[in-house]
Amino acid sequence: MPEHRETVVITGADGAIGTALAERLAGRYRIVGLTHEGGDGTVPCDVTDDASVRRAVETVAQRSGGRVASVVHLAGYYDFTGEDDPLYHEVNEAGTRRLLRALSAGPVEVEQFLYAGTMLVHEAGAPGERIDESAPEDPSWAYPESKARTERIICEEAGTIRPLFLHLAGLYDEETAVPTLSHQIARVYEREIKSHVYAGDAEAGQAFVHQDDMLAAFEAAIERRAALDPNEVILVGEPDAVSYEELQERLGRLIHGEDHWQTLAAPKPLAKVGAALETAAEPAIPDAFDQGQKPFIRPFMIDLASDHYALDVSKARRLLGWRPRRRIRDALPELVAALKRDPMAWYEANHITPPVWLESAAERVDDVEALRAGAEADYRRDHRQFLWAHCTNAALGAWLVVSPPMLGLDPALGWTNVVLGLLLIGAGLASCSWRLPWGRWAAAGLGVLVLFAPLVWHPGTGTGWLQGVLVGLAAMSLAVATPPAIGVSPVARRTGPTIPPGWDYSPSDWFQRIPVIALALVGLGFSYYLTAYQIEAIPGVWDPFFPASEGRDPSLNGTEDIVTSSVSEAWPVPDAGIGALTYALEIVVGLVGTARRWRTMPWLVVLFGMMIVPLGVVSIGFIIIQPIVIGTYSTLALIGAAAMVLQIPFSLDELVATGQFLVRRHRAGRPWLRVFFTGDTDEGADDMRDDDFARPPGVIVRDMLTGGMTVPWTLAASVGVGIALMVSPLWLGWQEGSLAPHAHVVGALAIVVAVSAMAPVARLARLANVALAAWLVWAPFQVDAALLPAAFAWACAVALAALAIPRGDVGGQRYGSWDRWIR
Repeated sequence: MPEHRETVVITGADGAIGTALAERLAGRYRIVGLTHEGGDGTVPCDVTDDASVRRAVETVAQRSGGRVASVVHLAGYYDFTGEDDPLYHEVNEAGTRRLLRALSAGPVEVEQFLYAGTMLVHEAGAPGERIDESAPEDPSWAYPESKARTERIICEEAGTIRPLFLHLAGLYDEETAVPTLSHQIARVYEREIKSHVYAGDAEAGQAFVHQDDMLAAFEAAIERRAALDPNEVILVGEPDAVSYEELQERLGRLIHGEDHWQTLAAPKPLAKVGAALETAAEPAIPDAFDQGQKPFIRPFMIDLASDHYALDVSKARRLLGWRPRRRIRDALPELVAALKRDPMAWYEANHITPPVWLESAAERVDDVEALRAGAEADYRRDHRQFLWAHCTNAALGAWLVVSPPMLGLDPALGWTNVVLGLLLIGAGLASCSWRLPWGRWAAAGLGVLVLFAPLVWHPGTGTGWLQGVLVGLAAMSLAVATPPAIGVSPVARRTGPTIPPGWDYSPSDWFQRIPVIALALVGLGFSYYLTAYQIEAIPGVWDPFFPASEGRDPSLNGTEDIVTSSVSEAWPVPDAGIGALTYALEIVVGLVGTARRWRTMPWLVVLFGMMIVPLGVVSIGFIIIQPIVIGTYSTLALIGAAAMVLQIPFSLDELVATGQFLVRRHRAGRPWLRVFFTGDTDEGADDMRDDDFARPPGVIVRDMLTGGMTVPWTLAASVGVGIALMVSPLWLGWQEGSLAPHAHVVGALAIVVAVSAMAPVARLARLANVALAAWLVWAPFQVDAALLPAAFAWACAVALAALAIPRGDVGGQRYGSWDRWIR
């Protein structure tokens, strides 16, 4: 390099700006780069260490011949958390002081110290105003506060060196942008809910500066250093501030081709609470969200959402001969084109953690943007095809409004239905827009309230209760059980297998769900019937086998006795109505999704399983306490409990498949909570097959009854033993010291265990009957039972234990990694 070239020192030379500036100036200046680690021709310089800084300055003196035209100070710490990190003091402030003292005391003469500041140290203006260099300092969060303090330190420590402060606008180029803009682009691209709300003045905005223009300003400042006064402050940026609203509109058009991107005003207090909760939730559940990265929007940003920075750059024109040649409005298409061309590279370049679906899609397909656009097109097509469902919900809302006087409803229930009807009209109409999926959730929630309302407000007639059941169930089903499924990620929707890896069938197909839905309909029918009696809409209920308990009205039968007992009346609303609501929800959840929902909607599968398995146990618990606490049985309750328990083996395989899927995705590095709520792709070839209803009816029925379930004679016999134990109190009697309570409880539990174990994935559960057998062996000694009842208990114990040992036929089907548990 020719010796006559002047030297420019660049701190932070290994950063994006430092590298670009070094390349721009290299033809005219001798460049000495200072970096934290050194290497690639740069000089190591740790600004937090005195010795390291002294050595770096000595090296600069050697390479420059003892004279430096300008030190461009780019090195520094920043983040967007809003927190006052100690690194602001150690690196930005103390580090800059250390560097200046070493330069002033060292064997090198420095003409200029050019500091890259920020316009954010100035007090913000209002839309329609411009700020200039005379605007008062008013930094409002940790990063600009540190910048302002560092500038004061430079003025104190510069000595004979001539400081220059360039207050820069938000930086961008053709592929990257300042975090506030890049995250806004990402939110719109991902169609996040947050992309449609804003808690500030949408007319406010901030100035930007293209990287080339910024580098030109640095170059001009170095060239004209002799003509600039010490401690000069110059604003560098595009004069106009593009408003948040304009950016939203342009991004919606460029990314999604939409002429209007709806942005709703959010109350600041509510937005701050939401941001605080989101920020607090992430570290509470490590790796559950996006690889542990904290949310970008923080509570402090809500306070700054109305800050407006439009710039008067006349000083830059006058002193530097500089004006911006690029405009953010013209560069947005290039930024968006870079995003669409390679989304993963764009997210990486902008230091944004990509959404789970994007990472999975990048591993799955070559053209990620085509996948996203295709998934959106599929969603919009399915939504158009099922617009009738949402219009029907609006019509059901209208019926709720006009029906109360025609049905003779109690005034409280009538007015409740009017309000719910008006809301359902609104939710149904909102659901007609594919952009408003919340309308469908709202309609489903209103359906739940419609079904629940007659339990709180006396309907006056059975018709009022019937309307609540039918309209509520219909509203829920039309809202969420019709395609397209809500909240499924693009990669889950468009890629991945239908059958779980290592399995022979999909546990989510319709032939698996129809038996559960059918059994839930049976339970709903019985619950509706019993609720009608509890709300006095009908005079009595049927029970051909069991009378009322001793001491109760002899005109009552066992079912009537139980549903009017103190146990039932302890509930604030009819307990049979709660059962009806549960069965209705179970039916709706069973209708939602495709044969791939084990991986596209894991949360729904878990919800489905929670409704079936725990509630099946609760149902048996209620059956257990009936004769013990109330003193009789209910035929209808026994049938309903049987229907609930029979659902258990049909649902367990789907829960297992979903659990395996979540484990696989977690091991693949995907945040499990995101995958849980939005789904993902999975190992195996893409397979979008649908359920084959064109097969012979006999084949379909066989699949429905045997898919994921077998009935070995040992388990069937165990059920028989359980039934024998349950009915044994009829001859054992409930007198003090009787085995009846033990036999009754063990029998009920043995039935649950045996029926649950009919699912091969839960076959090991049969061994729980060995423990129940031990209970039966011990019970006669506990109550000092007579020989005959004791012999009966011991015989049943031997039978339960012996029948629990053989595994029985598991159907020869494979269940992936779960096969080792089928023993």
